[in-house]
Amino acid sequence: MTLTLPSPAKLNLFLHINGRRADGYHELQTLFQFLDYGDDLSFELRGDGQMVLSPSIPGVPDEDNLIIRAARLLAEHSSHPVPGVNITLNKRLPMGGGLGGGSSNAATVLLALNHLWRLNLDTDTLARLGLQLGADVPVFVRGTAAWAEGVGEVLTPAQPPEDWFVVLKPGCDINTGKIFSQEGLTRDTPRIKIAPAFEGDASRYRNDCEDVVCRLYPEVRKSLDWLSQFGPARLTGTGACIFGRFPTESAARIIWESKPSGIKGFVAKGVNLSPLHKKLAELK
Repeated sequence: MTLTLPSPAKLNLFLHINGRRADGYHELQTLFQFLDYGDDLSFELRGDGQMVLSPSIPGVPDEDNLIIRAARLLAEHSSHPVPGVNITLNKRLPMGGGLGGGSSNAATVLLALNHLWRLNLDTDTLARLGLQLGADVPVFVRGTAAWAEGVGEVLTPAQPPEDWFVVLKPGCDINTGKIFSQEGLTRDTPRIKIAPAFEGDASRYRNDCEDVVCRLYPEVRKSLDWLSQFGPARLTGTGACIFGRFPTESAARIIWESKPSGIKGFVAKGVNLSPLHKKLAELK
């Protein structure tokens, strides 16, 4: 059996850091929304129980690769031997961009192999497994736009406006651990109640990582300043990607076509149901 599924990007429409836990992790509040843009993963069953990824990601050994780790974790959780799988990655999302590419890949693997290996694990179980791989994996497993709290794993479904976005990727890769370890990072933003992002006064919402990232990475500041000419622009996650939202595709593409040369990125629509889950629903 073979199967090809999308592995979509996400945006943090805002990101507030409320405190630091004793274990070093940060308490946060954020609003996740998916984009109709991302990677694709193709799966082909094997007969020898091996998990094989192609092409391999340069500099990332299998034991550190979230795709292979997700496949192996699911196999360990199975009550019967699994046949193994060949996984082919069509990579579009930049690494270190704050778009959740690795977490999204892991979630797609969990959901795809649960289907192909006929494990019949429920979503709650898959989300718990995903949390072992990363704090952002559960939102991709569940597949709905969500208000997130805790370290990002306490999820409440949400319905932010499905606008269009210009997403820019400055020419730098950002290490999440480095950002969260900075002394200058805001860690005391007061908690707010669940509400759709940008409802009412948009100035109440921000990304608490933005100032630190812009100080350490001037390329991000430059792109942020340029996109901010056309409306509110913001960092997603810990970066490096920034985004601006627009009411229509044509409005977004006009801005995209006027971007400075050398800046990479894309235009995409925000969606509250993951393209991965739309595709899986078609298989039932």
